[in-house]
Amino acid sequence: MSHVVRAALVQATWTGDTESMIAKHEEHAREAARQGAKIIGFQEVFNAPYFCQVQEPEHYRWAEAVPDGPTVRRMQELARETGMVIVVPVFEIEQSGFYFNTAAVIDADGSYLGKYRKHHIPQVKGFWEKYYFKPGNAGWPVFDTAVGKVGVYICYDRHFPEGWRQLGLNGAQLVYNPSATSRGLSSYLWQLEQPASAVANEYFVAAINRVGQEEYGDNDFYGTSYFVDPRGQFVGEVASDKEEELLVRDLDFGLIEEVRQQWAFYRDRRPDAYEGLVEP
Repeated sequence: MSHVVRAALVQATWTGDTESMIAKHEEHAREAARQGAKIIGFQEVFNAPYFCQVQEPEHYRWAEAVPDGPTVRRMQELARETGMVIVVPVFEIEQSGFYFNTAAVIDADGSYLGKYRKHHIPQVKGFWEKYYFKPGNAGWPVFDTAVGKVGVYICYDRHFPEGWRQLGLNGAQLVYNPSATSRGLSSYLWQLEQPASAVANEYFVAAINRVGQEEYGDNDFYGTSYFVDPRGQFVGEVASDKEEELLVRDLDFGLIEEVRQQWAFYRDRRPDAYEGLVEP
């Protein structure tokens, strides 16, 4: 049975300061709402530059509490205004010395549903994330939102199939994958991994990447954000590799059940045979 959800995502260039960056995303959200979108997601640490290109203590200043920090509170107001579910990726401070790469999920009435913390933390040139973030410790939540069951998997997480599968087992119909990934490092994988994960787990994926270069390094973020369906097919065109863009797409959640009946991957799983996968 058809069940169409109009969903949106934003790939954005860095403006140079947090206030203008948030304001720009608010305007994109309002435009998405005018186009009928009921859910929107933003890129990794959307209100800041991708500061992990360097390892400097000054960048801890971008961290804030979740949900009681100013950005999440402001996004709750935006959700109430627009009537949209919002996925809000930020740099979280839990307490002194405890920092996480986090995404808050806010329902369409502005209520805070919870957060996902990035599990897999890279430490390679241009992506010095272990300097800033502890590995996520909040499990694999799937949020029961006004549009359906929504999960989050952040950037580098996407290389690890176990999390994608756990989100599927937890009931996800749509998984937002906010990212910051650069040209030359991963562009070949970008249009391969998330479609494959959408197929393997039989749900929709919203893959979001930054776009442009920023002041803290040479990373050339290549955009090309997209939605992909449970058959691994792009929903509409992929976004630009050079320009900021708002994507609004219709996702037929009815396709999930259709695909799961045709490709019965969940039926044919063998968890009894997989014990070696979780050995240290």
